[in-house]
Amino acid sequence: MLAGAPAAAAHSGDVPPAPDAAAFLLGWSFDLTIWLPLAAAAAAYLWAVRRVNAAHSANPVPPDRPAFFLLGLAAIAIALQSGIERYDTTLFSVHMLQHVILIFLAAPAIVLGAPITLVLRVATPGTRRRWILPILHSRAVRVIGHPLVAWLLFTAVMWGTHFSSFFDAALENVWLHDMEHVLYLASSILFWWPIVGRDPSPWRMGHPARLLFLFMQMPFNSFLGVAILFSGTVLYPHYATTGRPWGPTPLEDQQAAGAIMWGLGDAGFLLALLIATAAWMRHDEAVTRRREAAEDARAAADAATAADTAIAAVAATATAPSAPNAPSA
Repeated sequence: MLAGAPAAAAHSGDVPPAPDAAAFLLGWSFDLTIWLPLAAAAAAYLWAVRRVNAAHSANPVPPDRPAFFLLGLAAIAIALQSGIERYDTTLFSVHMLQHVILIFLAAPAIVLGAPITLVLRVATPGTRRRWILPILHSRAVRVIGHPLVAWLLFTAVMWGTHFSSFFDAALENVWLHDMEHVLYLASSILFWWPIVGRDPSPWRMGHPARLLFLFMQMPFNSFLGVAILFSGTVLYPHYATTGRPWGPTPLEDQQAAGAIMWGLGDAGFLLALLIATAAWMRHDEAVTRRREAAEDARAAADAATAADTAIAAVAATATAPSAPNAPSA
């Protein structure tokens, strides 16, 4: 107990007041290292959409894609600049909520915006051939874009950060904390990329494989959340030594964090499984409709050919010269 006293004293001056709804809704930060990249990404994306729509009015960018991309950027801003950010090093439960927003909202929304496809469409043919396509076809992209590698990276980041000294060190160091957010966002984007399937990828997964990909990740999220929820000790000394005079005890706060990861994480995977199943059904229905349309067209063509043949035969019979009459005896 005494060993933690100096750390508690060191943290006590940094503890914000007890949060309320206004603190989360109105307590925004304005870190230019976050706002400027987000604003630049939004401006570049919307500029590219306007260019593509102007050049290809018959085949514009689907309107849902800009909406998803901007939603992803907004989710990053909420996670890293709203009142959530103010309390992420004070309450583990708030920190976990921050990670859930990055993993299950920001990352899939950005992937649904299909930014790679947009870059390919807005670029000149020379730029595509010289820069973009070589990068997409490079060995590095083929490796990190492989679904198994993406799955393993995502799992390693989730478990490696939560059950190593890195997590607690990131709570004490701003740069490590920022790196942690980059790791979560990047590994999540790689994870959702093959599932969404809107952008070109060196490895394409069929719909059954996408469901298996999601289903196999769900237990790892559950086990991680359960391990945090039912731990009998505080896993991260930082939260035990903040000197926070309000709110739940560090262990109760940790249990809430585990419940958030388990509950919201599994809910996110279940929702993704339902959406992926619906997409599979729509795909099969579209394939069936195309096959039936092709069969109908083929049958119509065969019927037309048969009709033309019959008409030609009748016409040939009608125009054939009649045989001369035999002479009478």
